[in-house]
Amino acid sequence: MLLLVAFGVVAAHQAEGRRLADLLLSARPAWLGAAAALQVVTYMCAAAVWQRALRRNGGVRRSVRSLVPLGLAKLFADQALPSAGVSGTLLVVRGLIRRGVPRGLAIAAMLADLVSWYAAYVLAGGAALAILWYRGELNRALVAIGVAFLLLATGVPLAILALHGRERSLPRWVQRLPWAKEVLAAIADAQPGAIFGGTLAPETVTLQLAIFALDATTLGIMLRAIATPADAAVVFASFVVASMVATLAWVPGGLGTFEGTCVAMLHVHGVAIEAALAATLLARGFTFWLPMAPGLTIARREMMRGTARAGPTPAAETP
Repeated sequence: MLLLVAFGVVAAHQAEGRRLADLLLSARPAWLGAAAALQVVTYMCAAAVWQRALRRNGGVRRSVRSLVPLGLAKLFADQALPSAGVSGTLLVVRGLIRRGVPRGLAIAAMLADLVSWYAAYVLAGGAALAILWYRGELNRALVAIGVAFLLLATGVPLAILALHGRERSLPRWVQRLPWAKEVLAAIADAQPGAIFGGTLAPETVTLQLAIFALDATTLGIMLRAIATPADAAVVFASFVVASMVATLAWVPGGLGTFEGTCVAMLHVHGVAIEAALAATLLARGFTFWLPMAPGLTIARREMMRGTARAGPTPAAETP
């Protein structure tokens, strides 16, 4: 919050305060409604990833609607507890087991979700840097960000998969790290061979890419809401680069780091700083702040409730 306040003070100093307030107040309700609808679709896409993984791996059928609350809880956990997506994923595993999903299948769904998210993130980041390269705007700083992010995005899932079967050989201090006990127990029960069976890989990666596209579109809609349309490719590149910086910064929700990078990227591409700031704040209101309250409530409920007794992993069934 302090980072966000500091960013707001600096941005307000550079922007014309009255102009910024006018832009925020003049946002068109129709576009705001469209942004809210897009965010609902993102929660459905996240739930669909787990639904596909459960159905493909073990024939367990759950409706997308029943899994949407877990998407909100995961969003809150990932934003509030920076852990490269691990905290929210573990929360989903608990929620699936509580809903009667066998532990082995829940772990497989977790790995499918985590690996497909990073794969989609790498593809989105590569597309953003390609757009900037095509426009002749790819500088050394952006290349450094891209390389650092690539190392993180490939390192986390590869490390998780590489640990399978070697959990007890890790140093004791590693096993004492936050979430380490639960993560290592989950990896021990994982079924790596079932993560991307059949058409699961293209389906889950496509769904994860859709989430990135919908969030970037939300930012573009906010620019239209304040009558400042921008090129869709520029908006997408700005959103993804800001997301990469926020991920690397390891700050809860990327507060301050995302907003600052996104405003800077949009401003460099010709958007007035007042409009860039207004659109970014509005977009963050929908993608971050709006789902936080229900996400907190659901996450707390998932953490407090006991898990249902899950039977042994059933034999593979034909979907």
